Amino acid sequence: MGDQDLTTELAGQGYQLTGRHSAVKLCYWTRESLVHGRDCYKGRFYGIESHRCLQMSPAIDSCNLHCRFCWRNQGWENDGMMTEYDEPEALLDRSIEAQRRILSGFKGEADVDRGRWEESQTPRHIAISLTGEPTLYPKINRFLALCAERGITTFLVTNGTNPDGLRALDPLPTQLYVSVTAPNAEVFRRLTLPTDPHAWDRLLESLEIVRGLKTRRVLRHTLVRGWNLGWVDHYAELDLLARPDFVEPKGYVYMGRSRQRLGRDHVPEHTEIAAFARALSDRTGYLVLDESPESKVCLLGRTAEGRYLPGRAPVALADALA
Repeated sequence: MGDQDLTTELAGQGYQLTGRHSAVKLCYWTRESLVHGRDCYKGRFYGIESHRCLQMSPAIDSCNLHCRFCWRNQGWENDGMMTEYDEPEALLDRSIEAQRRILSGFKGEADVDRGRWEESQTPRHIAISLTGEPTLYPKINRFLALCAERGITTFLVTNGTNPDGLRALDPLPTQLYVSVTAPNAEVFRRLTLPTDPHAWDRLLESLEIVRGLKTRRVLRHTLVRGWNLGWVDHYAELDLLARPDFVEPKGYVYMGRSRQRLGRDHVPEHTEIAAFARALSDRTGYLVLDESPESKVCLLGRTAEGRYLPGRAPVALADALA
């Protein structure tokens, strides 16, 4: 990440660099929440306040997959455990400072609610999902602990190909997302272009680990028409292997660098995602609990007690920290 050209390019794409290997970027929905009072589907599904959500990565130049649908830069990242990294204490402070810099320009806008803007200055949630594979960051446990100490909830998004990293998580994030973006080894190889020939086997190992973790667990299926949309029986087997709390089938979005690898015809309609979700429900016993057509995503889960209501978080994130 010492390459000045990359630094300039990332800055031009809206990244706020918080170290040599870390960055923050304003989420579209953070702006929508401030300007229009609209939260993203994670607010509807899980109770996230988008204007108080910080999107970041401690590993912007480290990943072992080159997913065709990924909107980030590719081709220059480290693919193993990071040997150089930013210290977690400074990383958290700098991430919050960066978020405040990004949001400073919203303070005077007429359409921005002043109360929401003031709340946004104190993030209550961090999505460790911006880019890169965060389990390759050796200090992830300390970072999660620091967030919890400050009353900040965390979503950790992983591609699932680092099972040792999952085993080592302590403390666990408030919510763990595992991306399961292929129904079988061959589609996985062609779509995610892994650097490790054993990456698929490692993903299966991770799904077994996920089954026993004591935190909220979600499997995400990013579905690309013509590539990995279909094979419902295979996805059902993977979901039942992990038995997460929730499953999110979500349509690929044509944006960023993915536009150099895929076309608009690879973007599914929400009706396709909804049909996939219903079929997956039939095969797994998970119920289709909710959906967000504008984000092309459905939520499946187990509700034996019938407590989930659309638009309300199944478990309040504040309670998850208790």
